[in-house]
Amino acid sequence: MNASTRMRTTATAMLSAFALLLTGCFVTPGKFTSELLLDENGSFTFTYDGEIFFLGLSDLAKMEAATEEFEARECYTDEYEVRDCTEAELVEQRAEWDAGAEERAAKAAKDAQEMAKMMGGVDPTDPEAAEELRSLLLRHKGWERVEIKGNGVYDVSYAASGNLTHDFRFPVIEGFPAGTTFVEVILRDDGVVRVNAPGFSAQDEANPMGSMMGGMMGMAALSQLGEGSDSMPELPSMEGTFTIVTNGTIRANNTDEGSTSSARGEVLTWKVDSTSQDAPTALIKLGD
Repeated sequence: MNASTRMRTTATAMLSAFALLLTGCFVTPGKFTSELLLDENGSFTFTYDGEIFFLGLSDLAKMEAATEEFEARECYTDEYEVRDCTEAELVEQRAEWDAGAEERAAKAAKDAQEMAKMMGGVDPTDPEAAEELRSLLLRHKGWERVEIKGNGVYDVSYAASGNLTHDFRFPVIEGFPAGTTFVEVILRDDGVVRVNAPGFSAQDEANPMGSMMGGMMGMAALSQLGEGSDSMPELPSMEGTFTIVTNGTIRANNTDEGSTSSARGEVLTWKVDSTSQDAPTALIKLGD
């Protein structure tokens, strides 16, 4: 198998893994800043400013369709060494490929339908898919800015505030799977709040989305298998800061240096990127 074939085969295999593990929808942060303000009276304000990456709308996802062209398989000697295929072998391989055209077309149509179901009805094969997704996000309360940057990347500004009478998660997108959580605020009894940010980690074993994010970082290395630096599409990398500000009592957290004091309250800060091992987490006791 030549280098170009290996690259396409590996990319297609990883795309299949993405689809299986995340039911056709993979959403991750890019470059961002995010803050959660928790008041001891139970009120909160959450903001997220920066990039969000949708794998299904990226050039990487389109690579699978690009592989739907005939390419001869390698031929081997009796000693299992690669040799040039004969003309007859090439004709036979092409005939087999042509015979499977209808089946491949049906599979592609079914995959597109399934992907659309997982993306709030947005068909990623539609040329207007990026704009449709933008419109879908803007219909949701809190999405103040949604700009298309291309290749599945959007620049967004999101803000939500209220009282913690129930759990809070971001992002929540109509029609999308629930497993795309960046940040979650979970209420416990006696005014205790658990904050987890599973989407802000690339290596946390307890975070399947993070594990896939780590796998995405390895996709860039596949470009070395091609014939040039443009063989693989450029993927956005996660790089950002998550901050919690509270005047409640911080019972536990996994920051490197603990909290610092400010006029607004105690501040917890995590700087995260594609090598971050643990998802940010904190346990905070609010007022009675």
